[in-house]
Amino acid sequence: MQAIFFNKADEICKIQETQVPEPGNNEVLIKIKAAALNRRDFWIKKGIYQGAKFPCIIGSDGAGIVEKVGENIDKDWINKAVIINPGMSWGEDPDAHGPDFHILGLPTQGTFAQYVCVPAESIWYKPDTWTFEKAAALPLAALTAYRALFTRGDLRRGQKVFITGAGGGVAVYLIQFAVAAGAKVFVSSSSEKKIKKAITLGAEGGVFYNEPGWEKELEKISDGKFDIIIDSAAGANFEKFPGLLKTGGKIVIFGGTAGKIPEMTAAKIFWKQASILGTTMGSKEDFKNMLDFVEKHNIEPVIDKIFPMVDAELAFKQMENHEQFGKLVIKITDGY
Repeated sequence: MQAIFFNKADEICKIQETQVPEPGNNEVLIKIKAAALNRRDFWIKKGIYQGAKFPCIIGSDGAGIVEKVGENIDKDWINKAVIINPGMSWGEDPDAHGPDFHILGLPTQGTFAQYVCVPAESIWYKPDTWTFEKAAALPLAALTAYRALFTRGDLRRGQKVFITGAGGGVAVYLIQFAVAAGAKVFVSSSSEKKIKKAITLGAEGGVFYNEPGWEKELEKISDGKFDIIIDSAAGANFEKFPGLLKTGGKIVIFGGTAGKIPEMTAAKIFWKQASILGTTMGSKEDFKNMLDFVEKHNIEPVIDKIFPMVDAELAFKQMENHEQFGKLVIKITDGY
């Protein structure tokens, strides 16, 4: 089969030949039709993701056809179109993942390949009306967004939500989900174009996070403070968040692309009865609930661009330049 291998850090995407994997007990072999790029893949490629090891086939998101099943798996799965839940071995506690939890694409072989083996419990039927490209754009980002908003953030209709970094895959789902749930949504970005696109999805307004006094402008356009702030960047702007919260408000964080969080005044947190909540991916129940929510509200994945497998490097370049709004999808070539 063909796969995109990285033999060392910061290597250009190259398609190489390798053996088709064989499904083990309780596994299925999926012929991947489409995969999608996540920020995680970008950091692994750079060699700075925790636990990154080479050589590797990355890719967490994928959709395709079940071609073969291992022992103990119903053969009725064969030829079914499926989506992969990339969160492996979450564990029994819905509040937090267990010690065996990992994400598809590291340390196990990922979806940037014509075939991949995953546990049968990790596959779900693809919606009949969706293309494989749409289905591949859903799993990791939509799961992360769902858990951040609902499982951790406990979002309720009518609440006011601030979502940072509009444009990334998770942020776009956060906007769509929060709007669908009846929240009032505001965003930040460094791009006027992305703020306008967020507004077309139902956001009520946005601010430029790279401009001085952005937090004052945000309070002005939103007419007050926020019930929930969801952030993927951390960094210097994080210090502003407690001041933007209502009493009893929550900050939910799932990334740190902007670096370390600076010192903050503790009283801004405890005097407001505020909560700072970390979140990563989600449980099997979260994934099911996310799929149900997407179906109920007819939410369509936002795809910025679809790349052929041979142009995967261009997809990484677009992500590095923060150009996309929504998901970057890679169409996997047929073969074998």
